[in-house]
Amino acid sequence: MAAAFSTALARVRDGSADHLLSSDCVNQLARAGEFCFRRRLLTPGETLRLFAQQIAHGNVACAAMRHLAGRDFTDSAWCAARSRLPVEVITGVNRLIVDGTLAELDRCDDAGDGTYRWHGHRTFVVDGTTDSMPDTPALRGHYGVPAGVRPGLGFPMAHLLMLMDHASGLIVDCVDSPMFTSDVSVTPQVHHQLGGGDVLLGDVSFVGYAHLALILQANLHAVMPVHHRRIVDFAADRAHANPRKGKSGKRTGKPRSRVIRTLGKDDQIVEYFKPVEKPAWMSQEQWQSLPATITVREIRRTVQRHGFRPIVVTIVTTLLDPQKYPADELIELRLTRWIIETNFRHLKITLGMDVLKCKTLAGVRKERLMFILVYNLIRALMLRSAREQAVHINRLSFADALAWMRYGRCDQYCSDTPPRLIINPLRHGRLEPRKIKRQKKEFPYMKQSRAVLKAELNAKYRVTS
Repeated sequence: MAAAFSTALARVRDGSADHLLSSDCVNQLARAGEFCFRRRLLTPGETLRLFAQQIAHGNVACAAMRHLAGRDFTDSAWCAARSRLPVEVITGVNRLIVDGTLAELDRCDDAGDGTYRWHGHRTFVVDGTTDSMPDTPALRGHYGVPAGVRPGLGFPMAHLLMLMDHASGLIVDCVDSPMFTSDVSVTPQVHHQLGGGDVLLGDVSFVGYAHLALILQANLHAVMPVHHRRIVDFAADRAHANPRKGKSGKRTGKPRSRVIRTLGKDDQIVEYFKPVEKPAWMSQEQWQSLPATITVREIRRTVQRHGFRPIVVTIVTTLLDPQKYPADELIELRLTRWIIETNFRHLKITLGMDVLKCKTLAGVRKERLMFILVYNLIRALMLRSAREQAVHINRLSFADALAWMRYGRCDQYCSDTPPRLIINPLRHGRLEPRKIKRQKKEFPYMKQSRAVLKAELNAKYRVTS
């Protein structure tokens, strides 16, 4: 596995293709960042490589790393090496993987069996998720625990906002926050990762007026579902309510948008009015910089799915040209947003980022970044294999790619012949029960603190020490 993993890491180039991501390259990144280190067994480059192997092998215990690495060092020496590894080096290596892969996609415009760009635009997906970690005072104080948890119970959870490249599944950016952070409040922090003309997909959390206005200010585009509280009416010559005209019963049930032009059946360009109240997550300066109105496009279609009832999909988009961006294709693009949930499952369940092990804030962030680095490395491997096998990258098995990273041989992977991975069958409209088939051990959940339960056991068995 060490040979296969090292070879896969070395195959990733940066955007200029000047050098490879070898251990020496990582050491150079550390020196460029003015991080001093001695010539020792566990240099930053070697530590990052072994750290990535540790994650890929299921985040095995630090005590097992000397066996995995085939080197003679103690678990305390390994923990010290991990703590010395600068976060900036991890983010720098991950940036090289992401930028290099996206640059390669731009050059060849090939994501397997189709083009990388959608109607000439790069597409990205944004969504929020969480991860859990050990219950320590520092982590509990920073991230918080779920509401209603009694003292001594529950685990800290972080809110993670992920920006993902839609075609390749690469994680472009990740913002970690306390668990009760809203998705849209931290979304502007990832806008700088996008370029002019890029399309952003999201769910109803990101479709408020303020976020749509920020997207237009940044010369970006959006394709998102209409919020369930917004009234959408495609009737000709309909009336509308202006939110700045005060409260009145005559405004009840009327859309808060003005029709500018009808493009066809259930397809119209409308003008959204700036709400009266500022969102809590936005500064007053940002709010004042937003225009009084924005122009968007609303589309509604009934989607027929084999074996299922029809569903009605209503979207809002900033892509206004009906000739260049047909309504049905926009609806289809919106429905593909769900792939980010599948990739979250790959990252959190298959790879194991759902529960982190470090007990300090710095350690948790470093561990999370390494999970994302390994995930992106696997996606880069899958992308080259998808081109070799002429299938879309989402058809390839993530678990099989992970298995190759663990156990593959370096002679199976070179620049011309990437590994052949399992191709999953097409499963349109697949529906499976979310049930556990194998029964778990019949232990009750811990509903009291460990100290209370241990005191009860000591009293029951009369243990005095």
